[in-house]
Amino acid sequence: MPYVEAEGVTLFAESFGNPEDPPLLLICGLTSQMISYPVEFCEAFVDRGFFVIRMDNRDVGFSTSFIDGPAYTLSNMASDCVAVLNHFGAKNAHIFGISMGGMIAQTMAIDHPEVVTSLTSYASATGNPAFGRATDEALAALMAPEPTTREESIANSLAGKHVWGTPDTWNEHDASIHFGECWDRAQSPGAGKRQMEAITASGNREDALAKLDVATLVIHGSIDPLITKSGGERTAEVIPGATYVEIEDMGHDIPITELPHVVALVTNHAAAAGGA
Repeated sequence: MPYVEAEGVTLFAESFGNPEDPPLLLICGLTSQMISYPVEFCEAFVDRGFFVIRMDNRDVGFSTSFIDGPAYTLSNMASDCVAVLNHFGAKNAHIFGISMGGMIAQTMAIDHPEVVTSLTSYASATGNPAFGRATDEALAALMAPEPTTREESIANSLAGKHVWGTPDTWNEHDASIHFGECWDRAQSPGAGKRQMEAITASGNREDALAKLDVATLVIHGSIDPLITKSGGERTAEVIPGATYVEIEDMGHDIPITELPHVVALVTNHAAAAGGA
């Protein structure tokens, strides 16, 4: 589980599978650590013939914290991802990003098209504030005061999960264990605010996305309240040739019930794009 040095930033990443297989990079959402992509999810892709890489974005997990650092943008985070790919010897890769991770993935395709074999933008949006706007309830949960203790962190995370998680696909016991593991693993106070500022500073990507020439799959839940489905619909509308798949009754997560479906969608998309 190596550390990757990238222009003064240390990034933590790990891989699954055979390095000779087509690479698949999984990019996390806002403040999410790489363990938010379960090992089972990674191994399911390995079974489909991928070399899977997951990473902690800057400012979360074991990667460099920017508590006292300069402001950054999605372009900086996209460059981090390229450095991770280079570390693993991946000249290009299939890129999967959820939520803010989808925004980073889109930015990789804009800034570094040579490394993106295919793009999957999951539960994300284009940066156009007219699309994908959160519901009032989801926005209130997102903007809850930052926790200062393990117990507060678990409680806040559970409250958010109740708002945007897919109903009837998770339970509080298992979710509490995961959120506790995230707290125990690492904390970076203020990271949520800094990453939101990175999203805002990066602006609307639509003009650049409209010029992309990359196989693109857009997946969105029909009842996602955090980035409502118009965000995904707009993404697919703007990117030339993009395929839009809406999953009925899914929120802002990858529920265990949909894991095989999502793996199959991404695998078929990658195969059509020329890999896996």
